[in-house]
Amino acid sequence: MSTTTPDDDPLSGFDSRAVRAGHVRTAEQENAEPIFPSSSFTFESAAQAAARFSGAEPGNVYSRFTNPTVRTFCERIAALEGGEAAVGTASGMSAVLATTMGLLKSGDHIVASRTLFGTTLSLFTKYLPRFGIDVSWVGLSDYDGWAQAIRPQTRMLFAETPSNPLNEVADIGRLAGMARDAEALLVIDNCFCTPALQRPLELGADLVIHSATKYLDGQGRCVGGAVVGDAQRVGEEVHGFVRTAGPSMSPFNAWVFLKGLETLSLRMQAHSRNAQQVAEWLAAHPAVERVHYAGLPGHPDHELAGRQQAGFGGIVAFEVPGGREAAWHVIDQTRMLSITGNLGDAKSTITPPATTTHGTISDELRAAAGITQGLIRVSVGLEDPVDIIRDLERGLSGLPSCR
Repeated sequence: MSTTTPDDDPLSGFDSRAVRAGHVRTAEQENAEPIFPSSSFTFESAAQAAARFSGAEPGNVYSRFTNPTVRTFCERIAALEGGEAAVGTASGMSAVLATTMGLLKSGDHIVASRTLFGTTLSLFTKYLPRFGIDVSWVGLSDYDGWAQAIRPQTRMLFAETPSNPLNEVADIGRLAGMARDAEALLVIDNCFCTPALQRPLELGADLVIHSATKYLDGQGRCVGGAVVGDAQRVGEEVHGFVRTAGPSMSPFNAWVFLKGLETLSLRMQAHSRNAQQVAEWLAAHPAVERVHYAGLPGHPDHELAGRQQAGFGGIVAFEVPGGREAAWHVIDQTRMLSITGNLGDAKSTITPPATTTHGTISDELRAAAGITQGLIRVSVGLEDPVDIIRDLERGLSGLPSCR
């Protein structure tokens, strides 16, 4: 865990912060951030050890909750999102868990959008209720539904925007106003955009969650997560849960994510350009029923995304007629795209969400989220977009509508 304020940060530009924020050189005067693969740290005296353990003196204690490499990552992602504090976690789901368990108690209530990542849906439906935390589900852009679902016990509004995998976009400022009126927190999963394209805290959100596994890494190397927000709720409450329960980020993974952040802005611009080209091609293809990409003028959230985001991102979802058999045919005919549930990689990936990322949730939740058997999600990578299109054409050209 680490905190940062604008006065602490001499770097004004986003790209400068992405490259340099959080790094304090050691006595070795290294230019690249070092890795500290140490489980524990020593003290000059028993008195100093006591002060460090109690929190009376800042400093390293034990890598479950204090590690210099993880701290550098936390300071950097906090600087990029414009937050006071960040906590690094073992995975994106650990970030969601630490946020809910660190800030909520039995009897509290969450209002959440139906279009969350499948494992987040599972966490909210199967496990949080065991701890007395109730969840109500609403459509991401159904603002009347959000308002009606709020109760006196509501302590958190939780949304992923753009949504996984349909690229629906929520008006963050509008949800923030509802949260303030209800004296609740607005938590935004910013996985698809990253701070390079969208900064929810500036739009009124209270906390931002990341799966660092995705675009923050950018090359599919490590698993990790992050929570960004203010010094009290994130810096103390969420950090306290991670310190006690232990879903901590490893120093090596933090170092990898630091290297990923250095090129984040460049990569997100390139992902967005390539995805726009792929989406436009898919929209004109006779075998495609519908394309879900906010960069297309026909997308219902196109105008909102254009105002709220600096780009439309790298995720394109599309539907083909014929259900699961047709979707699997398209996927199995590809030769370059990687068939995997991960996203945000330099390598383009492809998956059928209904039977992978959203395969473990109930049929009712899947239907409510708009996840059909014919839906295909592509995380458009950094290859030549012509090659990505050719790979998709191999499968699409074999569907009945193209014969």
